[in-house]
Amino acid sequence: MHYDVVIIGAGMSGLAAGIRLAYFDKRVCIVEKHYAFGGLNSYYRLNGRDFDVGLHAVTNFASPERHSAPLNRLFRQLRLSRDAFDLCPQGYSEVRFPGRRLRFTNDVNVLVEQVADKFPRDADNFRRLLSEVERYDDVRLDAPYRPTRSVLGEFLREPTLIEMLLCPIMLYGSAEEHDMDFTQFVTLFKSLFCEGFARPRGGVRTIITALVKKYRSCGGKLRMSCGVRRLEIENGRVVGVTLESGETLTADVVFSSAGYVETMQLCDGGCSPSPRPSPWKGEGDVGRISFVETVSILDAAPASLGHDVTIVFFNNAETFNYAVPREPVDLSSGILCCPNNYEGHEDMVEGVVRLTWLANYDRWASLDETAYVASKRAYQESMVERVREFLPAFSDHVVFTDIFTPRTIRQYTGHLNGAVYGSPRKRRDGRTPYDNLFICGTDQGYLGIIGAMLSGITMANLHALAQE
Repeated sequence: MHYDVVIIGAGMSGLAAGIRLAYFDKRVCIVEKHYAFGGLNSYYRLNGRDFDVGLHAVTNFASPERHSAPLNRLFRQLRLSRDAFDLCPQGYSEVRFPGRRLRFTNDVNVLVEQVADKFPRDADNFRRLLSEVERYDDVRLDAPYRPTRSVLGEFLREPTLIEMLLCPIMLYGSAEEHDMDFTQFVTLFKSLFCEGFARPRGGVRTIITALVKKYRSCGGKLRMSCGVRRLEIENGRVVGVTLESGETLTADVVFSSAGYVETMQLCDGGCSPSPRPSPWKGEGDVGRISFVETVSILDAAPASLGHDVTIVFFNNAETFNYAVPREPVDLSSGILCCPNNYEGHEDMVEGVVRLTWLANYDRWASLDETAYVASKRAYQESMVERVREFLPAFSDHVVFTDIFTPRTIRQYTGHLNGAVYGSPRKRRDGRTPYDNLFICGTDQGYLGIIGAMLSGITMANLHALAQE
């Protein structure tokens, strides 16, 4: 079967690219190796309950009046109504370090006031930084790499403030250890602090259902449980996508949301071409940042137990160490998310607490099944103890807990090392060594759920619709 475009992966970027292309009468087929849509942001059902994967928040929340905001551009490009996502804004969130807290909401002025109160020496400096962020063009595809820590040091004098700003931003999207590209910092700063958090009332399933319904209504084809064995290459172009079943689909253009290295491994039977030199000394193309996450169901809403914060980004030292830990899990920092504490979520039947921690893929992958199960149980207990700092009565109200590890992420996404944020080196223009093969999603470089969808749209516009 021949298509104008074949898309590998039915995640947010793949679905968005498919919708955009199908609107322009492209014959499009999305192939997904699993039975569930969503990729890194999916859902599953266990013990009679629905669980989100990956979704703490939809960032980039903006009112309808802000026409140029990424969220509203997304709705226009996909021709979706705002009601399709049914987004409810956060109450408030916090960054917590020893003896210090910064509160923020979907109004950036709250953060400005917090910084002025907690770090008065940097009040004016932070306003200058904010001005720089607001005028910075972070969507350009050819921005040079700039180390964020150096840039922040040019504006701010308080080391702890720098660490507290980096903590949520890096936890929310940095594929690089210790530092990150300033362009990506700006993207995340805008999406977290200048725009803010929201959550679909029905969880991530709401967004996925809207995307799949729209894609199918445009005539796009979806093939689930349909993995790709290899990409067929002739004369520097992809001529076919061979599926695990042995069937080959031919296409004029192929988009892949599987990750850059993972996609290159599909070329020529798994023998990838030599990658272009990395501009970042010491950084390879394979991502390493992964996480362990627990989702606990409570018999009471967290707010009724004295915790009304939507998301807490926490760190137990003055310096934030963002790196792959030596141990299976790093319990010194992480994310605590309470979906109940979004506006409009008061009618949730049960309380939900999600905990996310940096993890070491190699340590989890090396365990046999017995040791793996035992380690999950042991770390789950350690995590519960840590949560008591925020919810002292937490363990008394837990009725069910599930946990997933980097091994789970590797199994269900195919990402090497269970790397949630993919390669440290992004391909902003989506190009690969092959003329008609393009990357979208995590390794293209637009971040978050909204960013992933905009990545698919941007790459479709640039590489398949530019001549339309």
